[in-house]
Amino acid sequence: MTDEPLVLGIETSCDETGVGIVRGTTLLADAVASSVDEHARFGGVVPEVASRAHLEAMVPTIDRALKDAGISATDLDGIAVTAGPGLAGALLVGVSAAKAYAYALGRPLYGVNHLASHICVDQLEHGALPEPTMALLVSGGHSSLLLSTDITSDVRPMGATIDDAAGEAFDKIARVLNLGFPGGPVIDRYAREGDADAIAFPRGLTGPRDPAYDFSFSGLKTAVARWIEARRAAGEEVPVRDVAASFQEAVVDVLTRKAVRACKDEGVDHLMIGGGVAANSRLRVLAQERCEAAGIRLRVPRPKLCTDNGAMVAALGAEMVARGRAASGWDLSADSSLPVTDPHVPGTTHDHDHVHEVGIGKENLYS
Repeated sequence: MTDEPLVLGIETSCDETGVGIVRGTTLLADAVASSVDEHARFGGVVPEVASRAHLEAMVPTIDRALKDAGISATDLDGIAVTAGPGLAGALLVGVSAAKAYAYALGRPLYGVNHLASHICVDQLEHGALPEPTMALLVSGGHSSLLLSTDITSDVRPMGATIDDAAGEAFDKIARVLNLGFPGGPVIDRYAREGDADAIAFPRGLTGPRDPAYDFSFSGLKTAVARWIEARRAAGEEVPVRDVAASFQEAVVDVLTRKAVRACKDEGVDHLMIGGGVAANSRLRVLAQERCEAAGIRLRVPRPKLCTDNGAMVAALGAEMVARGRAASGWDLSADSSLPVTDPHVPGTTHDHDHVHEVGIGKENLYS
């Protein structure tokens, strides 16, 4: 292996088949095949549909990533894959593919955590992560505050959603407004032309006795839906843009307020925001304003790296290799509820040795 490990990462935790290739902290390829259009008519992700789409897209997406990076599979130093959390069936497709490629190539396999990968991807844009780093991860399945002192071994949960995640709430309100799926981008677009102060929607879990770092968007979702239903029942027009803007403001207000508070309480001067909702334009602006006021440096990857992608998995895999973390064993399995406190899933010593025995002299089944 060189000083800059060359790692391929596979991400299949939900509806996107992502394959990324990273050399150290340099992104060489980021290929994505999305099945979002197949789920749109159902108004949300259907696990079985996602799993089948991953099966169809896996090999072509890996081939495209290798071509984009200008390398051969035999050049790789390791294979990383999301082992969890996520949809069980979808994860199994990625894990199985990663095992097959790792075994055929004689390279070590690294099963990594989806949430830790969302944090690590920022290294591809802004360089090495400060230690410690506070991370706010917001997506369709997660709204979490995490404190990382070592992205490969020490990620501590500070707070999480107790019901709907932020992205989930965006999807549900978009559905009530008949704006389609996914809801995040379309709500963002309509909100830009609306008045964020038009409607005073509630801010969940912001009272003096509420958990300082936990999130709740179920009450907000219900309040918005009832407001819309009341207008329609009265035969009045629903001001879609104002509703979108006011709802969005309620979400990002809570997210940024709690994230900055956590940084202050823990004495951390860096905040990283990741996950699909991190692409939201208002979240980025408000986070920047509040971080600047608090003397905190904000790090947010470009939108394409915020959504699920293989680059983030490859980035964490490369960091595992660089720091000498143990490879995963061939018994690696998908874990739909893998805790963020497990940034990766190491194997037994026997399994680890076997990986390297297969790869002696870079001989592999592709030769």
